[in-house]
Formats: sequence, C-alpha cells, structure tokens
Amino acid sequence: MYCINCGVKLADSEKKCPLCGVTVYHPELKQGEGEYLFPQQRYPNPQMSPRTAQIILTAIFLLPILITLRCDLQISGGVTWSGYVAGALMIGYIMLILPLWFRKPNLVILVPCNFVAVGLFLQYINWTVDGNWFLGFAFPVTAFVALVATTMAALLRYIRRGRLYIFGGAFLALGAFMPLMEYLLCLSVAEIGFVGWFMYPLIPLMLLGGTLIFLAVSTPAREKMERKLFI
Repeated sequence: MYCINCGVKLADSEKKCPLCGVTVYHPELKQGEGEYLFPQQRYPNPQMSPRTAQIILTAIFLLPILITLRCDLQISGGVTWSGYVAGALMIGYIMLILPLWFRKPNLVILVPCNFVAVGLFLQYINWTVDGNWFLGFAFPVTAFVALVATTMAALLRYIRRGRLYIFGGAFLALGAFMPLMEYLLCLSVAEIGFVGWFMYPLIPLMLLGGTLIFLAVSTPAREKMERKLFI
C-alpha cells in the first residue's frame, strides 16, 4: 500500500502517512494489524535528567553568591553587604531547590529546615550590626510562623481528612497572634506606641478562618460553595 499523496510505501496497519499526514483510506482494502514501517514519533523529545537539572539550578544560585563575594572583597576589603545577598540566596536555594534533591520530599522536615535557615540569617544580621537591630521582634514572629507552618505540614501529611479545619485553624492562630505582634513591635521600637493596628489583619484572618471552620462543620453549606466555585 502506498500513500496517495506522496507515494511512500506504507504498512497495512498505517492510518496516516508518517511523512505528509494524509489519511490512508481505501474502501476495498481491509486494514491489517501488522507492524508499522515507520516510527510514530518523527522527532522524539529529549528530556533532561533530574540530576542535571539540579546541578544547573545549583550553579545558578552559586554563581551570584561568588560574584557578590568577589565584588565585596575587591571594593570593601571584606565581607559586608555581600553577606546579606549570599544569605538571602541560600534561603531561596533551601526553599526552592533543596526539595528537588529528594525523590519524595517530606515537608514535615523541610519546612522547619527552611525556618531554621531564616532564623540563622536573622542572627547573622543581628551579629553584623552589633545587636542594633530588631531581633526581639523578627525572631519571635519567625518562630511562631514556623510553628504554624510545621503543624500544618504535619497534619496535612498524616491526616487524610479535615483540611478545612487545618487551614481554618491556621488562619485563626495567625489572627490571634496579631496583638502579640504589635506588642513585640512596640518593645522593639520605642517610638511606636500601641495604637491597635493589629485589628486590621486580625478581623479578615478571623473571618476567613471562621468561614473555613463553618464550611467544614456544615455539609450543606460546603456543598453549595463547591457548586458555586466549581470545585
């Protein structure tokens, strides 16, 4: 059997010409089940190995760190501003690239590691300015967010149901932390008084968390919301 358009020889099982794409059809010939004479994919898609991608991404993060350190040493004669750049890039690498080195990354372990890196970076900033920084505010806030995020990761991993309860509880916890956050800010910055700005994030966080808890408790309301949002 031959293609009626370009004349290439075809197997009886071919349904389309692999060269020109014309449909092969003859009403008097019955198509067989033989093997194809030509590969079905003319241009196979090359795929990069995961290990190669990980190495390339690591180099992308490592190169600006080395460049900034080199520039800082040449201009300032020591590590000054480049330490902040290197620390920020290392945090980004730990959060974005480090999970790719594991076949099945465990968020219960990776999430605390991310916040440990953030905490060390905050300690570095405080050390470089001889303690004249707002570590008393930044460190407790980071620790609380780390606790909430780690708890969420553990619950989502080991509990199959109740995701609305988990997310709703997280929003309620963040809302309840807002007054303490403003209090810590007042302690860190003497010029700032307690003006009650915590109410602005507190109200939407409480409303959002309460709504999620309500949807988790009320099945009719949850089903109605799913129909409206097409989920």
